[in-house]
Amino acid sequence: MKKYLKIILPLLVLSLTGFMGYTVVSKIKHKKEIATKIKKIPNFSYNTLNDGAFTLNNLITNKAVIFIYFNSDCNFCNHEAEMIQQNIDKLNNIQIVFVSFEDDEKIVAFANSYNLLGYDNIHFLRDTAHSFTSTFDVNSLPSLVLYDKNHMLIEKIKGQVKIEALIEKLKIKN
Repeated sequence: MKKYLKIILPLLVLSLTGFMGYTVVSKIKHKKEIATKIKKIPNFSYNTLNDGAFTLNNLITNKAVIFIYFNSDCNFCNHEAEMIQQNIDKLNNIQIVFVSFEDDEKIVAFANSYNLLGYDNIHFLRDTAHSFTSTFDVNSLPSLVLYDKNHMLIEKIKGQVKIEALIEKLKIKN
């Protein structure tokens, strides 16, 4: 019996170590693939509030883009929207794309509560397929993904960020 344990136990430990190593290497490889994929704005398709499609082709070229993944019940998301509304005149040279998995009514109520509807550079989209998190490699609310005017990734930000920091990162000139 002890002889079998001396053989089985090391094999078990070796197998578990190998499995954990494989898992870690797979995750690292996946993260590198995603990082490469989002260096430039990837193809995407989300629904507008009137059920039209909004894709990469709807973005204006030569303008910076901020994608904001939000939820109307998230306090930090609400503070971010409030800061954007209070500084809207400083942000007119960029495209702001709010994306949520919530239904249209909640998104519209959120947008209305901060008077953010009706601006040409602000879009509210619904992610019905729940693909934003995997497409842009984000997993928290709010998440901001910043792209420069050439649509190249500047930075991914988890959580709320001050407008001054956004302006500095995007180097917006008014």
